[in-house]
Amino acid sequence: MKVVVADDEPLARERLRTLLADIDGVEVVAEAADGHEALHACAEQRPDLVLLDIAMPGIDGLETARHLAAFEPRPAVVFCTAYDAHALSAFEAEAIDYLVKPVRPERLAAAIDRVRTFAAGRGINPAAPTQRRTHLCARLRGSLRLIPIEDVHYLQAEEKYVVVHHARGEDLIEESLKSLEEEFAERFVRIHRNCLVARHEIVELKRSPDGHVQAVLRHGKTPLEVSRRCVAGLRDTLKHL
Repeated sequence: MKVVVADDEPLARERLRTLLADIDGVEVVAEAADGHEALHACAEQRPDLVLLDIAMPGIDGLETARHLAAFEPRPAVVFCTAYDAHALSAFEAEAIDYLVKPVRPERLAAAIDRVRTFAAGRGINPAAPTQRRTHLCARLRGSLRLIPIEDVHYLQAEEKYVVVHHARGEDLIEESLKSLEEEFAERFVRIHRNCLVARHEIVELKRSPDGHVQAVLRHGKTPLEVSRRCVAGLRDTLKHL
């Protein structure tokens, strides 16, 4: 079993590594000090299990777990935290187990046994995220790029991918436009069957010479076409911005 240990405290990582060394068939393939490093390590190592702290700088453990749910193959997640207040959120994020620090050897061994059962049967169905993410995750030749939601200008569907147009360029993600619309309904508005735009990006609506309605974006090089069925709703949305 390949394991990634993610915790912002070096001593906590060392303790977990020591405890794991006493469990047969387990190998620590990477360590990470925050969620960003953990996601990169998982993209590179494809672990069976991630031991994940919750309170970490930047991307915390709960959001990291929601990103890991989209990985294929999906690694099992066991949270290791100093607080028990996050237990409900942890299991909503499809965690296999939840260990409170200091982690006891027998509890870690029991969690590993549960992960082996999970790995053998893959019996857990991914659930939709219960909280909105703060980043989107683009896979790049075995690595990944995390794109802050606040930097996204618009999302455009192209075949089986969605192109994320953001402050630093463009990236492809393997998610559906519909699921993104549901998760980020407060931030993005649909202007076309294949396009969601950040509400704050829309400057105005105008008509093109051929009579089509277009949305002019604050950071867009060219206006985006608005479908007829979206025009009325979009105009109403703009009145309340």
